[in-house]
Amino acid sequence: MAIRVMLVDDQVLLRTGFRMVLAAQPDMEVVAEAGDGAEAIEVLRSTAVDVVLMDVRMPRLDGVEATRSICARTDPPKVLILTTFDLDEYAFSGLKAGASGFMLKDVPPGELLSAIRSVHSGDAVVAPSTTRRLLDRFSPMLPSGRKEPRHKHVEKLTEREREVMLLVAQGLSNGEIAARLVLSEATVKTHVGRILTKLGLRDRVQVVVLAYETGLVRAGGGTG
Repeated sequence: MAIRVMLVDDQVLLRTGFRMVLAAQPDMEVVAEAGDGAEAIEVLRSTAVDVVLMDVRMPRLDGVEATRSICARTDPPKVLILTTFDLDEYAFSGLKAGASGFMLKDVPPGELLSAIRSVHSGDAVVAPSTTRRLLDRFSPMLPSGRKEPRHKHVEKLTEREREVMLLVAQGLSNGEIAARLVLSEATVKTHVGRILTKLGLRDRVQVVVLAYETGLVRAGGGTG
């Protein structure tokens, strides 16, 4: 079954460009479009969607608030935030609101398609290099230097799980973590799964958010 995609952007030309790229894929189908967050929420009431490509700055209702509303639904579609470097703060807010990842609007088509497939399969999409640049830019907005995490369940993690969590939060992929800790990727994936379960998080995006908010990781990749 094709991945049902919804395009949400107030710029018609951008939606047209994305639609042309997606339409050429045998495993994707653009089933809906909206010009702002409010329209997107309304359309989703009657249209089954798997992945929403969500712009951030739009009239009436922006992408962050729309994402928060969509992700609060029962069995919601995955949301992939589209942003520019000038809107990094909005992208982070979108992740906190429940989005499964973010990408730049000028992302190469191949990377966008890969991101859609990854999000649809249940993975989070946050490119390590982009994660580091993003968080370093607006980290002054976040608490830093905390020695005690606010999230009580962090204390339930084993030493190895905490180590893996910190590396995830610094933007490392499973393969990079495996190389750093001399583990197999399968073992790292198992650790990540246990971390998500213990902390009650949906995906590694939320691990990044939690680690920076609690001060476990600081700007520049340092640990708290």
